Amino acid sequence: MSAACDHCLRRGYLVGHLASRIATLLDGSRRKVPGLLSLDDERLVAAVAGDEPSDAYAFLERFDPTEAREAMKARGARAVCRHDPSYPVQLGQLPDAPAVLFLTGEGDLHDAVGVEPAVALVGARRASDYALEITRELGRGLGAAGVTVVSGMALGIDAAAHRACLDGGGTAVAVLACGPDIAYPRTNRMLHERIRERGVVLSELPPGQRAFRWSFPARNRIMAGLAEITVLVEAANPSGSMITATFAGGLNRTVGAVPGQVTSSRAAGTNGLLKDGAMFVTCAQDILDELFGAGVDRGGVPDLHEAPAPPADAVEALLLEAVEVGLGIDGICSHAGLPVNEARAGLSRLEAGGYVNRDALGVYRRTLALRGPSRAL
Repeated sequence: MSAACDHCLRRGYLVGHLASRIATLLDGSRRKVPGLLSLDDERLVAAVAGDEPSDAYAFLERFDPTEAREAMKARGARAVCRHDPSYPVQLGQLPDAPAVLFLTGEGDLHDAVGVEPAVALVGARRASDYALEITRELGRGLGAAGVTVVSGMALGIDAAAHRACLDGGGTAVAVLACGPDIAYPRTNRMLHERIRERGVVLSELPPGQRAFRWSFPARNRIMAGLAEITVLVEAANPSGSMITATFAGGLNRTVGAVPGQVTSSRAAGTNGLLKDGAMFVTCAQDILDELFGAGVDRGGVPDLHEAPAPPADAVEALLLEAVEVGLGIDGICSHAGLPVNEARAGLSRLEAGGYVNRDALGVYRRTLALRGPSRAL
């Protein structure tokens, strides 16, 4: 059942009705209208429809909230508006907070983002293996600690964050740039279904509505608004993830970043944030300490002692050392004094023991659990 009042539901469907015209306005050469989504219905129609507002006014005249609720129900969706107690109070800090959120999924929105603080994990669509590994560890650790992970279900970092959170037993909230009932991108259809089973998928656009270019940065403000902390794992500058960070900073929310390779353009945004004073994030415990205080035990986040002990075999130790400093297979063989076949056999043993992993190009990297003497996830 919809928990949105008639007035707010009407507004939500009006935004959906005007979505293509908003795209023309924001993506075209016409003068941009500041705070477009914060305008009331009449001014929004005037700004978007210009000299031809009759279609929009006709839509408002014939809008039937009962029919809209039936249409939502048929698509397995529902809605909450800002007048309902389950509407996230923290979204009220947005100057253009959505009047209504359209939802799908078995989770309760208030339980997911209203009871305890949530964390947004965002980043590049074409993410590096390093960034994806970090994301999986962050998402799994936060999920195991009972912290809701908010993201946009995009390829790369977003999808990895959602999957890892669910794998850790946590709740995921996906904010989409299209209707909440549509799996976007299509390749994440199974993930969309998983989130619906264990969390919430939401949007300010009605069910069945396709995505527009403007609706991606628009959804980024919602992600930032829902989260107490927004963490960027890997992001270029400019990028959609940096837009999310800007929204979070504008709300005086904490922005964190994972350090990336200084020579990589994909990490220019995150490294720039760290240079400007963003929270330095290396593991889930860093985020938990910021949320709940240092040393507070949330449970579920593995301790360093659960990581595999360093290899006792001297040859394997040399191989691991060579991987740690980033040597290729030739350098690894030279460092360990082994022929290629013996080095690969040793690396396979290290991989089976959880010390290293190998990417799609066959490059070996040391796993997070064994990096440094501080903490593991």
